[in-house]
Amino acid sequence: MAVAVAAAALLSGTGTAHADTSAAAGHAVPGAVRTLSGPAVPGVDVSNWTGEIDWVGVAEGGVAFAFVYASEGLDYTNEHFEAQYGGAAEAGLLRGAYHFAQPHESGGAEQADFFIDNGGGWTPDGRTLPGVLDVEDNPYNNRNGLNNCYGLSKQKMTAWIGDFTRRYRQRTGRDAIIYTTTSWWRTCTGDSPGFGRNPLWLARWGAEPGELPASWTRHTFWQSADKGRGLPGGQNSFNGTLSQLKLLAKPRSAVKAAGRVSGNTYTVTVANTTGTTVTAVKVSGRTFGGQNIARAGKGCTFSGTAVRCTIARLAPGAKTKLTIVTRPARTAAKTRGLKVTVGTVNLTLTAKAR
Repeated sequence: MAVAVAAAALLSGTGTAHADTSAAAGHAVPGAVRTLSGPAVPGVDVSNWTGEIDWVGVAEGGVAFAFVYASEGLDYTNEHFEAQYGGAAEAGLLRGAYHFAQPHESGGAEQADFFIDNGGGWTPDGRTLPGVLDVEDNPYNNRNGLNNCYGLSKQKMTAWIGDFTRRYRQRTGRDAIIYTTTSWWRTCTGDSPGFGRNPLWLARWGAEPGELPASWTRHTFWQSADKGRGLPGGQNSFNGTLSQLKLLAKPRSAVKAAGRVSGNTYTVTVANTTGTTVTAVKVSGRTFGGQNIARAGKGCTFSGTAVRCTIARLAPGAKTKLTIVTRPARTAAKTRGLKVTVGTVNLTLTAKAR
């Protein structure tokens, strides 16, 4: 991963992430080796070191996505971020931002806030990927005198990453992508298994991704080289199809819904799964099997076989129940039930045959 620092700081090498080359060096470690499970979609990652970019040329070269360096620690931002991030979008690429962690400088939540406030937030526009937390070897050990784990114990590092990812989810409703190497994760978190909900962007320069950290059974992105021929920045691939990549950029439903049936009574439970309050949640339903709506709860209107409800407000993590009672037809149908739509969630509740 290309990282940026203040002008006075000195970087070793080219200022790129230290890829996990342990397998190439012959150091065998336990764990499953994971390879690409399908067609790979190419992408790049860029930073202030990359400078001005011909994004139209990048898109014409077959690249589908880009990650752009946004921030580091609590006091550094990429001066080229707006041009790079906006340019990628204008050229038709999916794009996301990344934050280079400095875990010894502040708490994880504080750095998540800094990242979000400086370009790392998420927009439900269908072309913005979730933000990235870049955690890897300390490149400034000659300056700060700390080890590759920034002087943090395994427990404190794991807690720091947890604080960052929770705050990012609370503020954006999305799970941050984690960029790391298998060797760093094992060394600095003790191979923590607790981050499987966060997509993995694995850094390992070579012909295959190799072994994965314990939190993941597959990688989502893979950085296979720090530079490529004719393309700017690091060289990456998405582990799936272009359609699957686009799904990662699409807004997820803010609510989950579940239902049950007892006789002629249908109960729909709606839960807010995000970290922010949702308002005006629309619920619509239609019976089948010859039933009419006889009664519905607060916030609902009904007529014949159709019912519509509006949930005015749902706090983060809150649930609410809607109860709908039907009147069966004189001639009993073989199958009867209620089809419900809650936002982008569809349910079919089928009553037991009499």
